[in-house]
Amino acid sequence: MEYDTITLEFKDGLAVLTLNRPDKMNALTGRMRAEITHAMQDAANKARAVVLTGAGAAFCTGQDLGDGAAGGKIDLERTLRDEYEPMLAAIYDCPVPTIAAVNGPAAGAGANLALCADVVIATESAYFLQAFARIGLLPDAGGTWFMPRNMGLAKAMGAALFADKISARQADEWGMIWEAVDDAEFEAHWRKRASYLAAGPTEGFRAIKKAIRGSFDQTLTEQLSTEAHLQGECGETRDFREGVLAFLEKRPASFEGR
Repeated sequence: MEYDTITLEFKDGLAVLTLNRPDKMNALTGRMRAEITHAMQDAANKARAVVLTGAGAAFCTGQDLGDGAAGGKIDLERTLRDEYEPMLAAIYDCPVPTIAAVNGPAAGAGANLALCADVVIATESAYFLQAFARIGLLPDAGGTWFMPRNMGLAKAMGAALFADKISARQADEWGMIWEAVDDAEFEAHWRKRASYLAAGPTEGFRAIKKAIRGSFDQTLTEQLSTEAHLQGECGETRDFREGVLAFLEKRPASFEGR
């Protein structure tokens, strides 16, 4: 696929997917969602870690309300089912670690696009906004699923009902994201984090994602069984043997990944 609204770059095991409609604050169109879905599937097969970020001043300001409207009306249910769900699944189900490097405002579906990633790193000047109630809607693109899990029921409900801006620092303090970083250090910082993941033990990371996500639906006994099973799989990998050897030899590990 030729990309018109995003860019995708590969280097040293890392894929960087950049939303590239800076003149529109990277608002999402049907074309853009299809390109993100395709790019994520491509990156999942080729990279050992994936970063999603935005070009220009914003990360993503959500749905482009002028895109695909017939007679001024958008079929929201169809759009969510046919376009958003495949895009979010491609991100959430990615077998390698994903980072959302939130370089500016993340609003509406753009905020929830970021929360779909495994880890969210935001620049301090960024903010998150569940703007849906302002136009008579509820948070979509997974917002009603991600928010209560990340920040708790009370904060999620307030964020959805009041549609207040949540600063990156607030989001950090509430546990909504992993960390907020000084603007001047932001890109160097997320690239360092992403490079660490891209050079890491891919199967170990896959098992971490599977175990932590699945824990919400399991009893402790079931979770202990899951841990034992996944640990057994990880223990058979070359990367586990290399990790132990590197520890004993007091040197950095050289992980092969998948």
